[in-house]
Amino acid sequence: MATTTLGDIAATRPVATTEALRTADGMPLRTKLERSMRMARLRAFFLVAPLLAFIVFSFLVPVGKMLWLGVYEPTFANYMPRTAAALQTWDTRDLPSEETFAIFVDELIAARESRDLGKVASRVNREFSGARSLLTATGRRAADFAGPDAKQALIAHDATWGRTELWQGMTVAARSVTPAFYLNAVDLRLNADGTVRAQDADRRLHLALFWRTLWLSALITGLCLLLGFPVAYLLATLPMRYSNLLMILVLLPFWTSLLVRTTAWIALLQSQGVVNDSLVAIGIISDTNRLSMIYNQAGTVIAMTHILLPFMILPLYSVMKTIPPSYMRAARSLGANGFTAFRRVYLPQTVPGIGAGSLLVFILAVGYYITPALVGGQSGQLISNIIAFHMQSTLNWSLAAALGGVLLAGVLILYWTYNRLIGIDNIKLG
Repeated sequence: MATTTLGDIAATRPVATTEALRTADGMPLRTKLERSMRMARLRAFFLVAPLLAFIVFSFLVPVGKMLWLGVYEPTFANYMPRTAAALQTWDTRDLPSEETFAIFVDELIAARESRDLGKVASRVNREFSGARSLLTATGRRAADFAGPDAKQALIAHDATWGRTELWQGMTVAARSVTPAFYLNAVDLRLNADGTVRAQDADRRLHLALFWRTLWLSALITGLCLLLGFPVAYLLATLPMRYSNLLMILVLLPFWTSLLVRTTAWIALLQSQGVVNDSLVAIGIISDTNRLSMIYNQAGTVIAMTHILLPFMILPLYSVMKTIPPSYMRAARSLGANGFTAFRRVYLPQTVPGIGAGSLLVFILAVGYYITPALVGGQSGQLISNIIAFHMQSTLNWSLAAALGGVLLAGVLILYWTYNRLIGIDNIKLG
């Protein structure tokens, strides 16, 4: 006689699925769950949408426009389109044809009449030094050179028109989309035939400024860590009434204008300033051998270290505050001396704060502008000051954008390197 097991009875029962289950209003449970999850995702999206829009329009769009501006300069092509088209078919070895010269003279007259010649001349001058004055002077008499003999007439007017280097520079300027500015940002030069060569020795300054910026930023970061670590340790270990007072002193610079703090350092560090007067008064230096601590790299390092120091102290403090004091006591009770306990127990736990503070200070230092401009002098200028110079004085926005793009790429590479070596997940700001 066959026996029936509990498994056979369970197998004969219908299995309830989410498709079979329904809600009170008759909707399948799975459909109801999917709709609820979709609505939850939509609500979450609408909550973060303002922040997302702010990031896109205040950060991503300006950065993207800056990167594009570094390769896009249509000034010459806009005001001299026929000349630009003719130069793109030129072999770049001999002088352009008579027809190209005639087209150029016709468009030179038109640019002069429309008052756009200055823009064209400035663009060409970036590729061939002296082109601005040449085009401006020639534009005043451009009508005299029109006709089939434009080539001979221009060369007779100024022998520079017979130099292939000038026309090669105009060929580079005629390209609306060009890597010339990014190459210039790293002290390279784009030739008319598409090859790349190093800039002339007297025009190589950007790489030196990039290295100076990175070196000074690293030095300032190291000084901030050296000075900020003991202060953060005191903040984390002192009794509350003393640590609160010390925290007020740390935060006090945030309540003072950056411009005021920077100019205060000028009064302190100048030759007749407080520091030099004090050293002379106590006899450390003589009145004729006062220290030069302003309008040089020393002034930049001192002022920026003071300004950026709180950005190192606060991340360190936020991490140190979470380290239980019992860890150090336990290490001492197990036979470690004070230095060994600090090195092997306390210091490794502060690495997230060290990483956060160092990365924050370094990135801020790389892009600093006001402080080096006021106290840096010639030797204390950073790449940000050159970017501002091209934005405000030379109006070479494409080169300024290219320099900014190279700086951004360098910071991203350092960020990626830090992530590979230490790990960005180990950074803690609180």
